[in-house]
Amino acid sequence: MTGKLDLYYLFYTVGKNKSFSKAAKELYMSQPAISQSMAQLEKELDTRLFNRLSKGVTLTDEGNLLFEYVSSALQFIQAGEEKLLEFKKLIIGELKIGVSDTISRFFLLPYLETFHNRYPNLKFKIVNGTTWEIIAALKAGEVNIAICNLPVDDKFLEVKPLLEIQDTFVYGEKYREVLSKPIEPEELVHFPLILLDNSNSRRYVEEFFLTKGIKIQPEFELGSHELLLEFAKINLGVACVTKEFSEQFMREGLLDEVILTEPIPKRSIGICYLKNVPLNRAAERFVDIMEENKRNFKWQ
Repeated sequence: MTGKLDLYYLFYTVGKNKSFSKAAKELYMSQPAISQSMAQLEKELDTRLFNRLSKGVTLTDEGNLLFEYVSSALQFIQAGEEKLLEFKKLIIGELKIGVSDTISRFFLLPYLETFHNRYPNLKFKIVNGTTWEIIAALKAGEVNIAICNLPVDDKFLEVKPLLEIQDTFVYGEKYREVLSKPIEPEELVHFPLILLDNSNSRRYVEEFFLTKGIKIQPEFELGSHELLLEFAKINLGVACVTKEFSEQFMREGLLDEVILTEPIPKRSIGICYLKNVPLNRAAERFVDIMEENKRNFKWQ
């Protein structure tokens, strides 16, 4: 196995880039050398790892499985090297966090402020995206930790819930007369609905309604929580939002909350990181700060 370490690193780079040519460019090697090495690895493992396409490559099912473990192994090695810097007591370093724009704005900022005050010389790298995008970034080694909308069920990840949040629906002035009283969940689908596009929070809400035999068909699918609020404010429909992220609109009377006779169960925001891969010192301390202060957290 020791002789394959270089091959595994080449395999990881090809899998990450989904291209022999891009991997060759990153590693300052020739494309034929990369192709030959990957053919050698496939021969030694007696397994086809790549689907070779005209515009690049994709991993086979077997290749995806190996990629998960190779990624973890390489990050483990990287973490070992980073541990050597701990003697500098976080005088230098970088913390890489994957998080959505909305969670950044309403949840993450106070923790970043506290961390920066304690370790002012450390740099931050924030990678924004949906839950699935930042989980992919975490597995690819692009971030140390991910702050996610839960639930997240992945055998390769350690998941720690931090704070409960409530999904709800809100509406503007046009709907106040018909929605001022509690309604049954099945009544909600008769209104034009506004939901996030391809998000973990949306999936959670849809699964709740499916348990009631109700399939949601949104009128609008949007890319940000802020747009959900703005669309509801101008009476384009009833928007599914996170209540804690919408308090200002409701306090100012711009939106009202739909009262369901059976509320959507609460879920959580949490931290995700790779199992069996030690966090670097900066990420470790940031996780500690979040866990220490979660009980005193106040929404922005």
